[in-house]
Amino acid sequence: MDKSEITILLVDDEPDILEFLGYNLEKEGYKVITAKNGHKGLKMAREFKPQLIILDVMMPEMDGMEACSEIRRAPELDGVLIAFLTARGEDYSQIAGFNAGADDYITKPIKPKLFLSRIQALLRRRKEEPEKNGIIECKGFTIDKTRYVVVKDAVDYNLARKEFELLIYLVSCQDHAVSRDDIFLNVWGEDVVVGDRTIDVHIRRIREKLGIDSIKTIKGIGYKFEEW
Repeated sequence: MDKSEITILLVDDEPDILEFLGYNLEKEGYKVITAKNGHKGLKMAREFKPQLIILDVMMPEMDGMEACSEIRRAPELDGVLIAFLTARGEDYSQIAGFNAGADDYITKPIKPKLFLSRIQALLRRRKEEPEKNGIIECKGFTIDKTRYVVVKDAVDYNLARKEFELLIYLVSCQDHAVSRDDIFLNVWGEDVVVGDRTIDVHIRRIREKLGIDSIKTIKGIGYKFEEW
């Protein structure tokens, strides 16, 4: 699907955020519609049936969590991707967000490059790795985002938070090599400083804990998740 055929609904009570995100998405070629609260966002979602909805968590009248739950209960919106916008320091639980039906979360303040990269990864996941009710099926194991666990051979494996987020990101980019810079941006964020070996250590731990060889090292580039 061409970017011009993809509709993204932005729901936020801050006009500056709507303008900023809308500008960057339209510049990238996406069709953008906006709403200022959860009630209007839900109404527009039902009317326009976007491929992706970006919801602010803290909004008047109907917050992002409630709006997300309502969207997930609407049969006509089955399969729509939902990403939460969260401000640093907000009393927000990622697990609660996943339980409400979110596919991802993006932290404010937002850097355009990171924001667009996350959007592209989400839309790629919709095309290549459909998930139902927070479950991502992979060859040999399952990622259960609602419980924050990986299930392999009927056994639950608890990964550290960044290991879990890194695995989800690599799976969302399935069969595409991703650079270390992309991984840092999408998993750790621009404002976090980590050592050069951090990604390598996290990849090694994921491989060891799950006993999988799906994560391939691409010399001179980064990593790639392969199912075969």
